[in-house]
Amino acid sequence: MIDRSAGLDRAHALTLEWLDSLADRPVPPRLTSEEMVERLERVLPDGPTDPAAVVDELAAACDPGLTAMPGGRFFGFVIGGTHPAALAVDWLVSAWDQNTGLRMLTPAHSAIEEVAESWLLDLLGLPDESAVGFVTGGTMANFTCLAAARDEVLRRAGWDVAADGLLGSPGVRVLVGAERHDTIDLALRYLGLGAPEAVAADDQGRIEAAALTAALEAGDGRPTIVCLQAGNVHSGAFDPFVETIAAAHDAGAWVHVDGAFGLFAAASAARRHLTAGFEAADSWATDAHKTLNVPYDCGLAIVRDRAALRAAMGMHGDYLIFDVAGEPMDKVPEISRRGRAFPVWAVLRSLGRDGVAALVDGYCTHARAFADGIAAIEGAEVLNDVEFTQVCAAFGDDDATRAVVEAMLADGTAWTTGSRWRGRAVLRVSVSNWSTTTADVEAALDALGRAAPR
Repeated sequence: MIDRSAGLDRAHALTLEWLDSLADRPVPPRLTSEEMVERLERVLPDGPTDPAAVVDELAAACDPGLTAMPGGRFFGFVIGGTHPAALAVDWLVSAWDQNTGLRMLTPAHSAIEEVAESWLLDLLGLPDESAVGFVTGGTMANFTCLAAARDEVLRRAGWDVAADGLLGSPGVRVLVGAERHDTIDLALRYLGLGAPEAVAADDQGRIEAAALTAALEAGDGRPTIVCLQAGNVHSGAFDPFVETIAAAHDAGAWVHVDGAFGLFAAASAARRHLTAGFEAADSWATDAHKTLNVPYDCGLAIVRDRAALRAAMGMHGDYLIFDVAGEPMDKVPEISRRGRAFPVWAVLRSLGRDGVAALVDGYCTHARAFADGIAAIEGAEVLNDVEFTQVCAAFGDDDATRAVVEAMLADGTAWTTGSRWRGRAVLRVSVSNWSTTTADVEAALDALGRAAPR
């Protein structure tokens, strides 16, 4: 009989050691993936190994290949850092080991999912009749919402995708901003819709309402989907929802909002103006591990029309136990899935409405401090209007900026990422971790000062 407790005890102890190390350890990993492979046993042993020994071996081997992503000085991507309540509950998720696709099979998770759904809709100011599907991440949230959109706009045109597929259909026209996130294109590719039509964006990456209206008026008669954005990945900018959604609906289009990290601006009284009018859309996607800081594997696909979502995602099997109230699996692509609603509920319950607002406002305060600190560095330039959590900066020409990016990684104090925006090499700062402090921002700015050209 395997002793469960010994391995769990070691995992608990090593977890606390890891979390305690985040305040001081360099952010980048110390070894490359190739170097890490050399540290690992390449031949699978014939016999068993005690679970506690396996935990120790893994932790010792992997430590130099870990990035301090959960710490307060990782600003490379919008990926957040797990909130303590979510981390603790996620341990329970693994221990409880519930396959949460069916209501009757896992009533505890189904109830928590229902409560978390209502909390989220209320917090974000979205229509309370909407359905929330707990998917793997932002990409699949976009996929799920756009699947419902595709099927519904074709249904309105008299075409049944579920029965007849896409071959021979009227087709679907998809309009997007020129600076939409690449996962929109990826989701459209998954759905067989091909490349979208790009509409002009302004200097902050916001779709231009007049250009969208003109594109809609120049339609070719195909059913149409319009994809808008809450939070540009470089500037943090939000599309003008009031004008664009009204124009799209006037043209009979479905409107989807990709709010991978920006959707939660609506939870803050100080930032809610950024999302003004977005509640009139037909679907919204976000990634709870970003702004809300739950563990990975938790995106949120929100669709106003529950029936449309169920028609796109639902399936039936004689061996399954169906509940007349509907099944959680009817809102997502997967049947088997972990209890994703548990950590979402935990963060919301732990923070409360005011705590979520403070979380969002804290990110924005830190981003503003980054912008001000970078602007004070000789030769540095902040390129975006810092209204949310993103800062893009240049340090002279492209070569000089790329050199700063490389110097920051070599320094190890903080992780900032290089990118290219509006034809220029940039250093991008993304603030999305609950544990980031003023001291973390100051340390990162000091490192940027050292890395900047002299």
